[in-house]
Amino acid sequence: MRTAPGGPSPVLAVCGWSGAGKTTLLEAVIPELRRRGLAVAVLKHDAHGLSIDRAGKDSDRLFRAGAEVALHGPGEAVRRLHTSGIGDLQGTLAALSDHNDLVLVEGHKDTPLPKVWLASEHDLEPPSGLTQCLAFLPWGDARPARMLELLERWLPSAWRAVPVFGGILVGGDSERMGRPKHLLMHGETTFLETIATTLESSLQQVVVLGSGSIHGSCENLPRLADPPALEGPLAGILAAMRWAPGCAWIFAACDLPGLAPAAVNWLVEQRAPGRWAVLPDCGQGIEPLLALYEPQARGLLEVLAASGQRAPRLIATHQKVAVAAPPENIRHCWRNINTPGDLAALEDDLQR
Repeated sequence: MRTAPGGPSPVLAVCGWSGAGKTTLLEAVIPELRRRGLAVAVLKHDAHGLSIDRAGKDSDRLFRAGAEVALHGPGEAVRRLHTSGIGDLQGTLAALSDHNDLVLVEGHKDTPLPKVWLASEHDLEPPSGLTQCLAFLPWGDARPARMLELLERWLPSAWRAVPVFGGILVGGDSERMGRPKHLLMHGETTFLETIATTLESSLQQVVVLGSGSIHGSCENLPRLADPPALEGPLAGILAAMRWAPGCAWIFAACDLPGLAPAAVNWLVEQRAPGRWAVLPDCGQGIEPLLALYEPQARGLLEVLAASGQRAPRLIATHQKVAVAAPPENIRHCWRNINTPGDLAALEDDLQR
C-alpha cells in the first residue's frame, strides 16, 4: 500500500553507472524542490563504509564504546547509529520519511524501489532486468528539467498512495449534554454509528478512540485506548498515529451527526505533497477535528504533547500545515451537537 518500503513519504532512487552524474543531478534539482516548499532527504549508499568522524576523537570513541552519537553544531546536526544489518535500508527510509516530503536514494539499482536510470557519456543502456524504472534520462544538460517534470507527474499520485484511515473520538465528559454524546440517536442510529458509516464509505479503515461505551454495529470496530499521561483529543489522535504510523488519518469528533461523505472526500482531495495536515476553517475558527493529518504530522503533535500542550489546532501555524475553507454547501458537516438545545434543534431539522 506504500510507494516504497520503509516509510510513508514517496521514495525515488536515482540510478546509473559510476560517472553517470547522479550526485550532479540531485545537486541541481534539490534547490528547486526546496523552493517549491518540499522537504527533501537523500540516502546515499557507500559499500565501503562510512567516514564521518576521525578515529580517536571523543565522538568516535563514544561510538566505538557502543553509544548512539549525535553531533550538533550551528545550523546542522548528525546522528551516527549502530545498525543490525537486518532491514537497515527500510529502517533508514522510515526515519527519513517521518519528517520529509520526498526521499531520494542515490544508487540501489537492484533494490525494489521506483527509480530513474541515468545514462553515462559512454554507457548508454541500462542493465538488463532493471525493475520499476519510471524513466530513462539520456546524457546531457536537459536532465534536471526532465527530472523535475517527472517529479511533477509522479509525486502527487505517490503521495496519495499512502492510505487514509478514520478515527472517531469518544469518551469525553459531555458535561453540557449530560450524557455520552456518541450514544445519542440520530434517526434510527447513534451518532457514533452514523459517523462510522460515513467514514467507512470513503476510507480504508475506521477505529474508535477513547474509553466510552459502545453498542450496536460499532462493537466490531478496532478500539484504541488513550496513551498514559495524555488527555483530550490529542490523546486519541496520537494513539491512532502511533498504532498506524504509515497512514494518513481523518479524525472526527463523536458529535457530528451531520457528517456527509462529501466532507470526507473534500478533505481527501486536499492532500498534496508537502502538506502535512489540513485543518478546516468554516468561519468560526480552526477545526482540529474533522481534519486530515498525514503521517508527518505526528512529529508536530508529539512535540505538543511533550511540551504539555493539549490543543491540536496549535500546529496550524506550522508552514507544512494548511488551513482551508470548506465549500459553503458542506460546512454544516462541522456542526457540533454539544447541548440539549443543539440536540432539540437537530431533531426539529429532521422533522422538517
